[in-house]
Amino acid sequence: MTPIPDIAISVRQPWAWAIIHAGKDCENRTSYSIRFMRPLTGRRAIHAAKGMTRDEYESARDFMETMGIACPPPADLQRGGIIGSVDVIGSTTQSHSRWFMGPAALQLRNPEPCVFVPAVGQLGYFPWSAADPSIVPQAAQWMLPKLEQARGCRSAPAAAGVDLFNRADS
Repeated sequence: MTPIPDIAISVRQPWAWAIIHAGKDCENRTSYSIRFMRPLTGRRAIHAAKGMTRDEYESARDFMETMGIACPPPADLQRGGIIGSVDVIGSTTQSHSRWFMGPAALQLRNPEPCVFVPAVGQLGYFPWSAADPSIVPQAAQWMLPKLEQARGCRSAPAAAGVDLFNRADS
């Protein structure tokens, strides 16, 4: 296994997962943001950002589905740490990659997952260090499977005499 590089780039989920596991070969950014990433090329750690909204997840999941890629459920996506590394080989403003959305992108190759390491992210390239695991966010309610959501809310309806599982009272 390749050592994790000292320099990282933070990417929101599920795009970070797609870089490491689904062949996402470019990371879309503005030309302005890429201009400040120096040195541009080299091996970089992929930091999965802590934040992920339902709209971001669903839009990315739907996009991946059009390519035949099954995106993991939102609660299964690791956030708030390093999930792997990739070679950044350059940047482009035009690409035939199905992942390119522009206006510019980092070109990526050779993704490799790693054991998850909690870390605080930043904009652009940044030197990272391992952080306390307490920084890793809990899954938001919308990220949980429906059954877990029901269990999490069961006490209030049950107290009102409503059984979420349609069982007879015992």
